[in-house]
Amino acid sequence: MIIIIGAGLSGLLTAYRLKRAGIPFKILEARNRIGGRINTVIGANDTPMEMGATWFGDQHQNLKALLEEFEIRYFEQYMDRIVYYQASQTSPIDSFQIPNQAPSYRIEGGTSNLINCLYNQLDEGDILLNQTVREIKFLNNSVEVYADTVYIGSRVVLAIPPKLWAKRIRFEATLPSELMEIAEQTHTWMEDSIKVALTFDQPFWQTTGQPRTFFSNAGPITEFYDHCNSERTKFALCGFINSSFKKLDDSERRARVIDQLKKVFGPKVGEFTDYVECVWSEEKNTFEATDIPHYPHQNNGNQFFRKTFFEDKLVLSSSESAAESPGYMDGAVFAANLVARKLIALDGLKAF
Repeated sequence: MIIIIGAGLSGLLTAYRLKRAGIPFKILEARNRIGGRINTVIGANDTPMEMGATWFGDQHQNLKALLEEFEIRYFEQYMDRIVYYQASQTSPIDSFQIPNQAPSYRIEGGTSNLINCLYNQLDEGDILLNQTVREIKFLNNSVEVYADTVYIGSRVVLAIPPKLWAKRIRFEATLPSELMEIAEQTHTWMEDSIKVALTFDQPFWQTTGQPRTFFSNAGPITEFYDHCNSERTKFALCGFINSSFKKLDDSERRARVIDQLKKVFGPKVGEFTDYVECVWSEEKNTFEATDIPHYPHQNNGNQFFRKTFFEDKLVLSSSESAAESPGYMDGAVFAANLVARKLIALDGLKAF
């Protein structure tokens, strides 16, 4: 049996490929939900709001191929040509025209639609939630994984961000020091992001003819976009809050956000039906503090992550480990496909 640690996109896709090949596995997930850094929250009127991974582009061919494999539709993100912009706290909020942008896309029904499709291909007992792995022992003919109980398998796949397994899991025997150093200094995508979304019964911006795209160097919100569904029957706005505002408590941060949005969009924005945010640095299964801040995507895609260890008993997989599009959903798909092919080949079977 292969033990997969992490039920995010990479872990679930690896499991799905193994399932199709007839190779037994078990997924251990520390959270009480699947999806990892993909988390679609359903708000008023069944409006999907993305608190994690959202957008992808034409360059992300691995993800697009997976969506086509599952016949999951996606649609182009609406982008205003005229946008609101605030250069600083003392600057006025201006509107100006931006050049044409390369298209970006969102998954119909929310990004978690892909997660749920993968999950539905697995059996009920394939995933165990609330399983925080503390130690992994590599024996001559097996691997022991210590969580709430001890799980014994033939191989283990680390499908979580490298910094998390490097800092939180004890390995016996020890991993190469160079690998551990690189892993500890690898930026975890989304780890310090704050996402926010508001839903509305009606799209006030359409009746007023306003832009719904907003960029700010002042904050708290730094980017804000149209977040309606593909049919434009459910209405929302969504974006990012400057990570420095994580120091505020929830109520003060929310008050600052609403005050900013009213200055941009007017009083109508205060008629929202839902206000949802996710401070990813408060997600203990995503964020791990470091003494020296990492720059975006630091060490993502490092070649060390594509090696196997302990006579192929340990395989690494996550968005950060991918040779292509590291740090993105596309990278998680690339990594999962590569790892699944390795595992299937090691079992002497024909890969997909």
